[in-house]
Amino acid sequence: MTSLRRRLFVLVAAVLVLAGAATGMVLRAADRADRADRPRSGDPAVSEGPVTLGQRDRLAFVNGIPGPHRTAVTTVAAADPDGARTASGLKCARFYAAAGTGVCLRSDPGVLKQRNRALLLDSRLRVQRTFALAGTPSRARVSPSGRFAAWTVFVSGESYASTFFSTRTSILDTRTMRLVPSLEEFAITLDGEPYRAADVNFWGVTFATDDDTFYATLNTAGKTYLVRGSVSGRSVTTLTENVECPSLSPDGTRVAFKKRVLSRTDLWREYVLDLRTLRRTPLAERRSVDDQATWLDDDTLAYALPADGEVGRSDLWTVPADGTGSPRLLLAGASSPAPL
Repeated sequence: MTSLRRRLFVLVAAVLVLAGAATGMVLRAADRADRADRPRSGDPAVSEGPVTLGQRDRLAFVNGIPGPHRTAVTTVAAADPDGARTASGLKCARFYAAAGTGVCLRSDPGVLKQRNRALLLDSRLRVQRTFALAGTPSRARVSPSGRFAAWTVFVSGESYASTFFSTRTSILDTRTMRLVPSLEEFAITLDGEPYRAADVNFWGVTFATDDDTFYATLNTAGKTYLVRGSVSGRSVTTLTENVECPSLSPDGTRVAFKKRVLSRTDLWREYVLDLRTLRRTPLAERRSVDDQATWLDDDTLAYALPADGEVGRSDLWTVPADGTGSPRLLLAGASSPAPL
C-alpha cells in the first residue's frame, strides 16, 4: 500500500512539474509577444482600415512594425512606400496574392506545439478554406490567374541552412479545391532519366501564366536543381543545378533565385537566370538573401533581409533585375511582398 501511494505521489508530482513547465513556456511566449507589440517612436504609421486584394497600385505585405498590427496583412501605396500603412485584421506568417486570390500561412502557438494552417482567401481577405499544415510555414505563392496556390513548410529543421531538414510543398487548385499534398508524389526526370530517391525535397514554387507550368527547387543527394513542372502531368524535369527559391518574372522569360556560394552555410547570392540561354546574372545585392524574391515589375525585385540589430524583424529591399544599380530599402519592418 505504501509503495502504491509513493508511486501515485511521484506521478502527481510529475504531472504538476510538466504543467508548470508548459505554463511557463506559454507565459514566456506571451511576454515576448507583448514586447514585440509595443509601438516605438520613429516607426512608420500603421492604422487599421479596409484592405482588399483588388486595390490597384498598392503593395501588400506582412507588417513587421511593433504594435497591435504586427504580422497583419497590410498595404501601402506602391508609389509612396514611406506613406501611411493600412492594416487588415488578418495576421499571417507568410502571405501572397494574385488576381484577387490570397494565401495566408499561419502559425499559432499552443501549450505543447504550434498550430500551422494555410488559409485560402478571397479578394476581401475572407477565409474560403482552411488546410492543416505539416510543419512551420516557409514559402507561399499564387499563380498569376489565381487558379493555383502553393506553399512550403518545414517538417523538420527550421532553415535551408540547416544540415538536416525536410520540407513539404503542396499545390491547391482553387477552383476545384483539389489539393496535391506533396510534390514528392510527382514523377521526376533528372538529367534526362527517371529518378526516385527517399531524400527528395521540394520548395519555392513559382507559377507561369498558362495555369499548368510551374518552377520549383528540387533537393536530393546534396544538390539543388531548378525544375520545370506540369500540374496536369504531375511531373517535373530538372533544368540546371544550384537554384533555390525561384521566382518567375512577369514576362515569363527569367527566374530570380538564390545561389548557394559557400557549401553548408547560410550564404546565398541573388541571381537572375535567363530561361532560354540558362545564363546567370548576379545582382547588385551582396548580402546573403534567404528569401523567395518577388518581381514588382519586369525590371525590379523585392526581397526580405533581417533588420540590423532586431531579432525576428525583417525589412524589404529592392534591386534592379539586370545586375546594375544598388540595393535600396523599400519598407522597414515588412516581409512577404505582393504587388496588387
